[in-house]
Amino acid sequence: MDIPNSKFETSVSLTRQKIIILQGPTCVGKSGVAISLARAISAEIINADSMQFYRFMDIGTSKPTLQEQSEIPHHLFSVVNPDENFNAARFMHEAHSIIAGIARRGNVPLVVGGTGLYVRSLTKGLSSAPAGDERLRQELLSMGKEKLFSELQSVDPESAQRIRPNDLVRLVRALEVFRLTGEPLSQHNRRHGFKDEPYACLKFCLTRPRDELYNLIEARTKRMLDDGLVGEVESLFSLGYCTTHRPLQSIGYKQIALYLEGKLSLAEAVSLIQQETRRFAKRQFTWLRHDTDNIWVELPAMAADVEHYAKKFLNLD
Repeated sequence: MDIPNSKFETSVSLTRQKIIILQGPTCVGKSGVAISLARAISAEIINADSMQFYRFMDIGTSKPTLQEQSEIPHHLFSVVNPDENFNAARFMHEAHSIIAGIARRGNVPLVVGGTGLYVRSLTKGLSSAPAGDERLRQELLSMGKEKLFSELQSVDPESAQRIRPNDLVRLVRALEVFRLTGEPLSQHNRRHGFKDEPYACLKFCLTRPRDELYNLIEARTKRMLDDGLVGEVESLFSLGYCTTHRPLQSIGYKQIALYLEGKLSLAEAVSLIQQETRRFAKRQFTWLRHDTDNIWVELPAMAADVEHYAKKFLNLD
């Protein structure tokens, strides 16, 4: 793998804090590469996976093990309860503070995760769209996806082209912004331009051959069951959390909840988890391909290149 000189040189700055970002689809192997890289460059890991922020949800989100977290400092893992809101704005605010602390300690901030919106908020900033309005949000949620998408097509066709008809969270947010401001979300985003660049970034996107990735997805799903995913969902229910809480609508938790409610067999739940995870990986690839700053690294053949170019970026060679 070679990094074009122009891309590499624009990533390096004498004044901005340097950070390294590891992105990639679910199950590609980000955590393993991150641990290895962190050891090599004295890095601390910052989570940018939207599901790993939540407490009590370890197995189904594939969090790093306690041993890994004790060996390498990890940040923004298990920081909120499943009934709390954690969004890109909060992530950006907390991550900025954490990066400053890592820099003061003389270590390297290493951002790891597959949630592209969170990475973009950190590296490019957020638009001027207003904060959420809970009463309005609940009103929109009660409308159902079809009506939401139809209204979005009418008031913000540009966003409707970008947002999938079944993406309830983004549909609600787009309409929430329009109703609060009278201005389409796409217009807010266009005005902002996402040109804030507080850091000098070296961004890797990890990938694998599709068949290999799908095999890993199947194997990980089975491993989650063996590790106690059903018990984890039962424990969440016993703590008072339920499927109306957004994290329990995520892949794995939703299907196991349906199994526990008697609406699916365990075999059906496992099959659906694998299917939805494959679809999710495809959507992540689509998002990541639009990020022209990403340096693509195919695993496992190119794994060593990550350390090589990270050290070059940090002037450690």
